[in-house]
Amino acid sequence: MSSHDKIPTILARILARKEQEVAERRARVSEAALLERAREQSAPRGFIEALNRTIADGDPAVIAEIKKASPSCGVIREDFQPAEIARAYAEAGASCLSVLTDADFFQGHEDYLIAARDACGLPAIRKDFIVDGYQLSEARAIGADCVLLIVAALDDARMQDLHRQANELDMDVLVEVHDAHELERALALDLSLVGINNRDLHSFETSLETTFQLLSRVPQDVTVVTESGINTRGDVEHMREYNVNGFLVGEAFMREEDPGAALRRLFF
Repeated sequence: MSSHDKIPTILARILARKEQEVAERRARVSEAALLERAREQSAPRGFIEALNRTIADGDPAVIAEIKKASPSCGVIREDFQPAEIARAYAEAGASCLSVLTDADFFQGHEDYLIAARDACGLPAIRKDFIVDGYQLSEARAIGADCVLLIVAALDDARMQDLHRQANELDMDVLVEVHDAHELERALALDLSLVGINNRDLHSFETSLETTFQLLSRVPQDVTVVTESGINTRGDVEHMREYNVNGFLVGEAFMREEDPGAALRRLFF
């Protein structure tokens, strides 16, 4: 783990709690039992493949997020039905789903991912704070097709280890960066998918310039997803002018009565 004095306060709190949570979960369910459940799952739906297929067709590839709450906003959506939301996203043209499973800070749950994935044919990423290989076994056991690794939350050795373990479980990995230094660290991995988060972890301000500034450093064969701050069709068009065609959007849709219609308005 990176030293906590370098990690923004809220992230440090989440990570400290996550280490405790993993220990508690491991005491209840062994990793061997999780791996047995993982083996019983059907093969993962190709997450990166779904994004790249959409991009190759000339369309924006949207990872549509299913999120009930956040630490900064509290409850975002009271009427929270993951299966209904997933179906609406799929019908509106989303390529993939992102489902929050962190309970303490985002009011998420593994069951939300299971319900969302069962409701449609889209691949799903387990959106959580992965700090331990146990969580990867858990992710595959609940059917996740992809997992998130946040560079700011991990030291290089652990990040490489988790990336390798995820691939061994046949899951794709979205590696999230916030700045040039994190991108440099991410590119030491044999990665296929990078998420550039436009939100500053310290100030919580968003700037699309983050994506534009980092884009030229990303190899051509790595798929780029821009995250946070995509609020208007103008934002989408601006990104696509720079050949950024992967988008992760959640909160904007969650605040709308019909998340699928909101997705369609923004992208299609």
